[in-house]
Amino acid sequence: MFAPAQQMELTLYTDSFIARGTVETRERRVTDILNHTEHEFLVLREASLDEYGSRSIAVTAEYAQVNLGAVLFAVANDYVGPAPELRMPKVPEEAMIIIPPFRLTGRIHLLPERNLVDALGELIGRFVPVTEAAFWSDSLGEARQTAAMVAVNHTRTQIFAPHRVVDPWADLREDGNR
Repeated sequence: MFAPAQQMELTLYTDSFIARGTVETRERRVTDILNHTEHEFLVLREASLDEYGSRSIAVTAEYAQVNLGAVLFAVANDYVGPAPELRMPKVPEEAMIIIPPFRLTGRIHLLPERNLVDALGELIGRFVPVTEAAFWSDSLGEARQTAAMVAVNHTRTQIFAPHRVVDPWADLREDGNR
């Protein structure tokens, strides 16, 4: 039995544009939409296209076809978790993802009982989910934003690496210096 079609609002980041709009889908999650599409593109309805650094008003169109190979990452306006019946046990690991001109941090979910090196080697899928994500681009002047989940284009990603938040003042507090 198929799920009924629904409208999902998406924001797609490319290296030159931010494309916003809705897609009609039977999928529940943005990674499923992007990974299970039968085409190399996605058609956005009520699209808004905004070029980085442009001072002009965003271009709007009733429809816009976006090449999935050009998408760096996608953000759904509404986060939908995995279906409990399809859930696989995974371990969240804090990661840094470099996908120029953006940097992202967040949690990637890896199979348990593997060291991180092996788990990264098994990380597959055209678009990889990153939860509790933050993303920004210093070179484009894009401020840090957060999202419950971001779908990262694995083929456009240059680096996936472990990430640890470091407090630069920790040593000073331990020494009693303030």
